[in-house]
Amino acid sequence: MTDRSSAEEVVRAVERLAGQDKVDFILPPWGTGFNLAVAPLFDRYGYPQLAVSSVTDKAPDFVKRWPKSYWFLGGGRDYAGALAKMAAAQTEAGVINSKVAMISVADGFGIDLVNAARPAMKEAGLEVVMDRTYPVGTQDFTTLLKEAASSGADTFVAFSYPPDTFALTQQSQVQAFNPKVLYLGVGAGFPTYGRNLGPKADGIMTLGGIDIKNERNMAYRERHKALNGEYPDLWGSVITYASLQMLADSIKRVGLDREAVAKELSTGTFDTVLGETKLENNQLRQLWLLGQWQDGNLVGVEPADRPGASKPVLPKKAWQ
Repeated sequence: MTDRSSAEEVVRAVERLAGQDKVDFILPPWGTGFNLAVAPLFDRYGYPQLAVSSVTDKAPDFVKRWPKSYWFLGGGRDYAGALAKMAAAQTEAGVINSKVAMISVADGFGIDLVNAARPAMKEAGLEVVMDRTYPVGTQDFTTLLKEAASSGADTFVAFSYPPDTFALTQQSQVQAFNPKVLYLGVGAGFPTYGRNLGPKADGIMTLGGIDIKNERNMAYRERHKALNGEYPDLWGSVITYASLQMLADSIKRVGLDREAVAKELSTGTFDTVLGETKLENNQLRQLWLLGQWQDGNLVGVEPADRPGASKPVLPKKAWQ
C-alpha cells in the first residue's frame, strides 16, 4: 500500500491492515512524524512497531506509552552531543577555534537537532556565533553561507534535509566557503553524495557512518548492490536491515503470536549485520553518531571508544 507521503494516508493504511485485513505483522512507515502518527494504532491493535527511521529524544517516554514500540536511531541529544564532543576535542588540540555557525531546517528533524545542539555546544565550551533557521523547500543558501563565512567560526553545522544538503554542498563550492569543520545533515550519507563528489567529499561530516572493518556490514552492502544496483546509504539502511533480521528471528523463535514476538524483541539477543544486537529499554544504543568521509568511505568517528571507530581528519581540506 502506498502512503503518498501523507500522514493521513499512513494512518488509513495501518487502520485497514490491522482492522480489516488483520495481517500478522505490519512494517513501519518511514520518518519520525509518520511513526508517531501511527504509534497509537500499532499499540491499540497489539502490533510490534519497529520505528527504525525515527530520531527522537522522547523514545524512553514513548516506550512507556507504547510498550510494543522499538526505537532504533537514537535522539537529537545523542547526535548533537557527539558533534559537540568532537569539536571540543579538536578545539583543545588547537586544530579549530571554539566558534560554531549553525543553520537548521524549520521542520521536525532540524528542530529536534538544533534544540539539542544549543545546550550541547554550551556545555562543551563552544560558542555558537550564528544560529539561523530556514523554511522547508529553501534552495538558495547564498546569504546564510556568506553570514557563516563572515562569522569567524571554524565549524559550520547544517541540520538539513537531503535537497538542502546537496544544495549547500554545491553552493559552498561556488562561494569557496571552506570551514575547517563542515557538518551537513541527511543526504550526506547517501551513496550518490560520495560518488558525485569523489575526493571532494573527504572531510565532510554527518550523522551515522559505518565500520568498514565490520565484515557482516560490508557483506550486506555488497548484497544490497547486487540486488538493487546501488549501495545502501551509510546511516539508516543497515540498521533497518538489522531490525528486520530481529523481527524475522523473533518470529522463528516464538511463532506468529505478536505478544510473544514483542517480548522477544524487548529481551532477546540477535545475530545481525551489526553483530550481536540487543535492545535496551526497547531502544538500540549501538549507534554511530558522527561520521566523516575518508578515502571514499563514510566512517564512524563517534563514539570514539567504540570498536571500529576511526579518528577524525581535520581541518577539512579546501575545495579544489
